[in-house]
Amino acid sequence: MIGAYCSLYKSCKRCGQSKYYRQFPPRGGRKASGASRKSVCRKCERRKPAVQAPQAPPVPRAAKLLRQDRQGMIRMKGKSNNGRPWMQEIEWSLAVLLVEEQAAVVVTPYMIRRLYSNDDFRNMIMTRDRYTCRYCGGYGDTIDHIVPKSKGGHTTPVNCVCSCYACNQSKADQDAAGFMEKQRSPI
Repeated sequence: MIGAYCSLYKSCKRCGQSKYYRQFPPRGGRKASGASRKSVCRKCERRKPAVQAPQAPPVPRAAKLLRQDRQGMIRMKGKSNNGRPWMQEIEWSLAVLLVEEQAAVVVTPYMIRRLYSNDDFRNMIMTRDRYTCRYCGGYGDTIDHIVPKSKGGHTTPVNCVCSCYACNQSKADQDAAGFMEKQRSPI
């Protein structure tokens, strides 16, 4: 069947119109399989693909689940180290950040719950980093904020690392990248 063709009547994948196709078999005389048949019509084949507008970054899932009250706040509840429950109001953006970084869960659209008490959070960070200082590689006995609280950092698992007391004190309120640069450069 070299040079023969089969006739098809199917719809185009781009425009959706039903059209009549003439499909030639692939070279070598083999019959055309279903996978090698054309899926778009000639008109769509000639058309240039439409330029797509750049897409906005995806909205965090937590932003869809949480709703602000009239003041733009969300309630956060949790338990202290001794087991007593507490509740406070926080900004909506911080609540979204805490949920996205898995430090809290959504209870209702207007309330989240912290997953860790302060001691539990500290132990979780220390075991995650295997009690190794992120900056010098020695034994780590404290946790440090990569972006300091004074510069807008929050106490979340992504922003906290294990560090030794000496590195934590010498870093103070510097950014982690700036502190690492100072450690590398000889003075």
